[in-house]
Amino acid sequence: MKKLTFIMAGLGLLACLAACKKEQTISTEPVTDGAANLKTDAVSWVNVIPTTSFSSFSTYWNNLYPWGSDHNGSARMRTQNISVSGGVLTLSSTPTSGVGNSSKDPYLTIHYYSGTVYAKAIATVDASWPKWHFKGEFQNPSATGTWPAFWATGASSWPPESDFMEFKGSSTCWTNTYKNASGGWSSVGTAISSPSSWHTYSVYMTKTNATDVSIEYWIDGVLKSTQTGANFVGKPMNIIIDYQMEGASGSPGPTTTTSMKARNVLVEKSATL
Repeated sequence: MKKLTFIMAGLGLLACLAACKKEQTISTEPVTDGAANLKTDAVSWVNVIPTTSFSSFSTYWNNLYPWGSDHNGSARMRTQNISVSGGVLTLSSTPTSGVGNSSKDPYLTIHYYSGTVYAKAIATVDASWPKWHFKGEFQNPSATGTWPAFWATGASSWPPESDFMEFKGSSTCWTNTYKNASGGWSSVGTAISSPSSWHTYSVYMTKTNATDVSIEYWIDGVLKSTQTGANFVGKPMNIIIDYQMEGASGSPGPTTTTSMKARNVLVEKSATL
């Protein structure tokens, strides 16, 4: 009986460990989300961007935004603020002045030079590839005025947009979807202990009907939110790693150079659900 008790206890421990690793083994273990009643079963993945992509940067990534150097904050993006070493991407933000205003709404005064990159691959959830996985490890600043993000947005129209990871001047990580079923934003904030340490941010985007997708947002292997992306199906999306400044993250921002770092970024797709 004692031997049997030890065996049963061991099996119980293994079951517990397996449950804790559900996000890492989603390609081989069934995962059920109670709220959406969705199930992922034995998915077969095709690699789009490998975890080693920063070591072959020009093969997989472009500098700046798909639309140029400016966006909705006070940073103007430059290639000089983008660097890669040892498989780690660093985007640095440096204070500047006297260079005018952003060319994008809301046309803020440019206070920084910074860095942004976007993937050469385009992600499209459709009947051929109904499931996508986006993942990366990041070190993020969280001071007022810092605005690091990992996200996907419409390549030919907006919406759609899915913010896999967004910090807006605090230690709260925001996961956001636009457009949701009501035609607006879905947003969930998660407090992150020491955002400047390495954390893993992961998203599963799954076609649920002819027009919509379910989006699971995971942080450090834990499911934090499941949101609906309305009219995402068939819409090509750019994948962006972005270190913007001020704007929604508050002001004034830092007076010295700051940076965000990324490594092991992975994008994969599946023809099976």
